[in-house]
Amino acid sequence: MKNLVIFILSLFTVCSFSQEKEQLLAQKNANNFVYEGNALVNEDDFVSAEMAYRKAISEQPTSIAGIYNLGNSYYKKGNYEEALYRHQQAIKNAGSKTEKHKTFHNIGNVLMQNKKCKEAVEAYKNALRNNPSDDETRYNLGLAKECAEQQKDQEDQDKNDENKDNKDDKKDQDKKENEDKKEKEGDDKEEKKDEGDKDKKEGDDKKDDEGKPKDEKEDKGKGEDDKKKEQQKPKPQPGQLSPQQIKSLLEAMNNQEKKVQEKMNAEKQKGIKIKTEKDW
Repeated sequence: MKNLVIFILSLFTVCSFSQEKEQLLAQKNANNFVYEGNALVNEDDFVSAEMAYRKAISEQPTSIAGIYNLGNSYYKKGNYEEALYRHQQAIKNAGSKTEKHKTFHNIGNVLMQNKKCKEAVEAYKNALRNNPSDDETRYNLGLAKECAEQQKDQEDQDKNDENKDNKDDKKDQDKKENEDKKEKEGDDKEEKKDEGDKDKKEGDDKKDDEGKPKDEKEDKGKGEDDKKKEQQKPKPQPGQLSPQQIKSLLEAMNNQEKKVQEKMNAEKQKGIKIKTEKDW
């Protein structure tokens, strides 16, 4: 039994020693890749530096060194979005105040580059909470506060300008609506006036210069003309024949005379003797 316990303890010690040895080796390899990446960044070889930092993270995923330095390389390259992502990832693995201070400081720098001054103020404050004596962080905090105040003033100004523009637009719209309404009313009045003038003109056309209806005058004039014509017709006088009667009488006399002439001609033809001739 005693020998079994000794064997188990020895095995545990060997396993622990082996794991510790592997961790130390991984730590050593990760540090070497970080050093390599730093040297490549100084040579502006960001592609090779990124590969080296990724190898360091692969060797030791929980180590802040590889992630932190990879974030710094993105910052120097101008890739601020990726730099922010890596520093936020590093802050989760940061254990000491020194690591937290540096990481928050760099997060503040990235946010300032992204024009997020209000968020940068909070990042610098967190950095100072972990290292209140860092004058560089305090100086950056002052810049971030000033930037945030300017942005706030600009936002307020933009908001006021927007409200003013909206009011002006509403005034212009109301003015236009009023003008359209007046124009429409004017058109309606003009149209009614035109209709009235047209009716008046039609009425005037039906009147003469004396203001009397032409139809009545024409009818009246026509009646007077007919009356005049009737008056001008010769009227039969007592004891006299009208032209029509005279015409009828003449026709009757002509017919009678014709009949008498025909009768006389017939009588003459009857009184003539006709000689007979003989042939020998």
